[in-house]
Amino acid sequence: MIDLSKTIDLSTTYLGLKLKNPLVASSSPMCEDVGNIRRIEDAGAAAVVLHSLFEEEIEHESDELDRFIQAGSERGPESLTHFPELTHRVMGPDAYLAHIVKCKQAVRIPVIASLNGTTNGGWLRYARQAEQAGADALELNIYHIAVDPDVTGEQVEQRYVDLVKAVKAEVRIPVAVKLGPYFSSMANVAKKLDAAGAGALVLFNRFYQPDFDLEALEVVPNLILSNSHELLLRLHWIAVVYGTVKADLALTGGVHSATDVVKAMMAGAKIAMMTSALL
Repeated sequence: MIDLSKTIDLSTTYLGLKLKNPLVASSSPMCEDVGNIRRIEDAGAAAVVLHSLFEEEIEHESDELDRFIQAGSERGPESLTHFPELTHRVMGPDAYLAHIVKCKQAVRIPVIASLNGTTNGGWLRYARQAEQAGADALELNIYHIAVDPDVTGEQVEQRYVDLVKAVKAEVRIPVAVKLGPYFSSMANVAKKLDAAGAGALVLFNRFYQPDFDLEALEVVPNLILSNSHELLLRLHWIAVVYGTVKADLALTGGVHSATDVVKAMMAGAKIAMMTSALL
């Protein structure tokens, strides 16, 4: 029997990083645990994208702490001695940054930080801090839902372009942009982001789509894992964009088998990312 591991070179490059193969574990709850990341490396993944740092969650936690301290201070003058006056938000991404450090110490494969900001200051601050913590690259998880009827598609696209330019000016490590499929001209958006300095385009993000609970009469989360059928949309746009941009192309969503990975490579992707198949 032929030992294929000695006859076939599966290595590739992504964001300037040398990878032993095109399999990358994408952002998921699994990546919150260092032990899981070790197992992902042992299983053969060539790189890992950490779970996203959400600026919105940090702000929410800070607001909750503000209310807690304010409620305590209203109980009586003596309670003021228990809590210092808040002049700024005290909750930060410390745990996430510490996780980057631990992951870099625990594994040899590249560790890519994933960021989801809500303000320009937040995007830039956390990008800079992730770089300082040792992340090999950044993935901008731009989870923007355009719901304002007065905002044009061109304005939405420009927001993406401006963000990429700003982050690239702030850090030296490579930057990938994770996109959703809902653009009127995906190929043109890809070209704009490429010109803005994106080192890779990750196609496509999967937006959470809540559902209605008819018994409780309320909106409920509805997270459905991907299947291989979702690969088709990704294959189409990877193939369309391939050759029109310098940025690397990464396929995410619907990768569940070796066949899916091969199809991703045939379409023009440098890497295939997996999440649902690992959960």
